[in-house]
Amino acid sequence: MTRPDPVQEAARPGTTGPRNVLFLLTDQHRADTLGCYGNPLARTPHLDALAASGTRFERWYTPTAICTPARASVLTGAAPFRHRVLANFERNVGYQEDLPEGSFTFSRALREAGYRCALLGKWHAGTEKLRADYGFDGAELPGWHNPVDHPDYLAYLEERGLPPYEISDQMRGTLPNGGPGNLLAARLHQPLEATFEHYLADRAIEQLRTYASTQSADGTPFYLALHFFGPHLPYVVPDEYFDLVDPEQIELPASIQETFAGKPPVQANYSAHWTFDTMSEAASRKLIAVYQGYVTLIDEQIGRVLAEMEALGLTDSTAVMFSSDHGEFTGSHRLHDKGPAMYEDIYRTAGIIRVPGAPAGQVRSEFVSLLDTTATVLDWCGLDPAPAVDSRSLLPLVRGEEVAWDEAIVCEFHGHHFPHPQRMLRTERYKLVVNPESVNELYDLELDPHELHNRYEHPEMRAVRERMLRDLYHRLRDRGDNFFHWMTSMYDIGRVDYDPSMSGLDEGTHRASGTDADPAAQPPSRGRAADPGKG
Repeated sequence: MTRPDPVQEAARPGTTGPRNVLFLLTDQHRADTLGCYGNPLARTPHLDALAASGTRFERWYTPTAICTPARASVLTGAAPFRHRVLANFERNVGYQEDLPEGSFTFSRALREAGYRCALLGKWHAGTEKLRADYGFDGAELPGWHNPVDHPDYLAYLEERGLPPYEISDQMRGTLPNGGPGNLLAARLHQPLEATFEHYLADRAIEQLRTYASTQSADGTPFYLALHFFGPHLPYVVPDEYFDLVDPEQIELPASIQETFAGKPPVQANYSAHWTFDTMSEAASRKLIAVYQGYVTLIDEQIGRVLAEMEALGLTDSTAVMFSSDHGEFTGSHRLHDKGPAMYEDIYRTAGIIRVPGAPAGQVRSEFVSLLDTTATVLDWCGLDPAPAVDSRSLLPLVRGEEVAWDEAIVCEFHGHHFPHPQRMLRTERYKLVVNPESVNELYDLELDPHELHNRYEHPEMRAVRERMLRDLYHRLRDRGDNFFHWMTSMYDIGRVDYDPSMSGLDEGTHRASGTDADPAAQPPSRGRAADPGKG
C-alpha cells in the first residue's frame, strides 16, 4: 500500500495543504427530502449549497437498506455478503455481529499513513468492536437512535444549563393485538441548543478546531466523520421543527395506493407491523411534515459545521462527502422504517461529494454505491484502494472525467426483524428482485416509477425477465455471492459448467454440456450494458 508522508505536499492539483476528509452521514434519509433532489418544499439550503459547489449523484444506492451492514460496508469497502455482518444486533437472530479479525478497514489504513481519525455520532457497525477498535477518536455513543441518557450528552446539557429530554404529542398506530404501535414521532420539549443534533454538531466543531490546530503545527491530515442518528424514526424534534411544515402542503406518496397484489406477502405483514392502516390520512401527512422538519434541523447543523470548516481555512484542503446509510418509507407503500422490500424509497439515497479543484454544480447519472465512498476516501488521501474489493473510487466522476462505468447495480438484503434473503438488479429502466421463498418482482420504472405493479409474470416481460435473471445470476457468481446457488436450480439461468448439487460427483456431465454455445450463460464484463430495454 502506498503511504504518503503525513505532511502531504500542497502542490497536488486543487489543494492548498494536507488532504483532509469531512464525511457526513445521516440515517434513514430519503433523497427526495432535499431541495437539490427536486423537493420544492424542502428547506435544506446547506446541503443544496454543497451540491451546487460539488457533484450530486442522481443514482446513488446503498448496498443494503439496514444500518449495521451498510456501515460495515463503508468501513471495509466490502459488500455485506462478503464482510458477513448482516443484521442490526437489536433484532439479530443469529447473524455475525462484528467484522472478523484482520478485516481491512479504511480507518486503519489512514492511521497507518499518519492521519488522525474521528467518528462522532452514530456507530452501529458492530457490537463488541467499537469505533476505538478501528482507530477512531470520539465518545462511544451506542444504539440505533439518539442515546439521550449518555453521560457525555448529559454533561453537555448541564454545562450549558439546558433542560433534559422530554416529549409529548406522541404519534403511533395500533398493533394487531390492540396495543400501542411503535413510536413514530413526538414533540420535543427542549430548545434547539439542547437537541442531540446540535450537541453532535458542537462536538464536531470542537474536533475540527483541535485537528486544525494540530495541522497548523505539524501538517497532520485528518478524517472527521459526523454521523447523525436522524432523521431515523421516531422523529423527535422541538416545536419549531415539529410545526415547520404545514401538513396541508404535503403531497402523499403515490405508492400509498399500494394493494400488495402480486407482491411478496411479507410486505402486507410488514405494513401491519408498522400499523399504517390504523392511522388517518391527516396523521400520515403530519408524519411526513415532521420528518421534513427533522431533515431541516439536521441540515442546519451540517451548515454550522461547514461554516466552521470555512472559518478555519480548511475548505481548500478538505473533501466533503454526504450520504445516508439508507432511505425511509415514511408511508410509501403503506410502510414505515425500512425492511424486506427493495423499493427505491429505501435503496436510492442522496450522494454529494465536493473535492477541492473539481467542477462545481455537476450532476452524474452513473449507478454508484455508498460502498464507493471507501475507495474514494483512500484515493483522495493517496492510498491504494485495492483492499476495498467491492468499492470503486468516484474521484474521476467528481473531476468531470468520462469513465467507463457499469450500467446496472446489484443490492442485497439478509433480514432485519427476521431472516429474509433478497437480491436486486437495477438497470436504467428495470428492476428485478429475487425472493427465493416467495414471488419475484420485476418493475418497469419508466412506466411505473412508483413500483406499484409487479410485472414479473407478465407474458410481454418474458424476454426482459429471462435476460435480467441470467445477468443477475452471473454477476452474483462472478463476485462470489453464494446466493447464486439458489438461482441455479430455481430459475432458467441458462446452462452451467458445474454440478449444481456441489457434490463433486457429477462435474463431468455439466462440463460436457458446456456454456460456449450460450452467450447468455457467460458472466458479464465490467461496464457491460445490462438493460434489456437498450438495443
